[in-house]
Amino acid sequence: QVQVVESGGGLVQAGGSLRLSCTASGLTFDDYVMGWFRQAPGKEREGVSCISWSGGSTYYADSVKGRFTISRDNAKNTLYLQMNSLKPEDTAMYYCAADPDTDCWPRDTGYWGQGTQVTVSS
Repeated sequence: QVQVVESGGGLVQAGGSLRLSCTASGLTFDDYVMGWFRQAPGKEREGVSCISWSGGSTYYADSVKGRFTISRDNAKNTLYLQMNSLKPEDTAMYYCAADPDTDCWPRDTGYWGQGTQVTVSS
């Protein structure tokens, strides 16, 4: 049974930092591309960042480029998102997803976690 579990969310002031983690079990982690998505209340879900199975390729949404860093530790079956210089507009539920059959962005048919809330106060 595949499980994807996010952690590390919380409340932080603008300009602060958080590191999200995502642990996947029940799958061969390094066979999967991984991604972070977010959804704010009343808004559509958006892709934040994704990373190839090896970690050699990454992609970032323009809104987070230069502030967020995605990484993975295949030995620990864990994905990370280091978020620096946080802004109130980064407030959202953050989701982790895994997919074995795409170049970078996991699809809806992949494995998804339940999310971790990030709230940035001004």
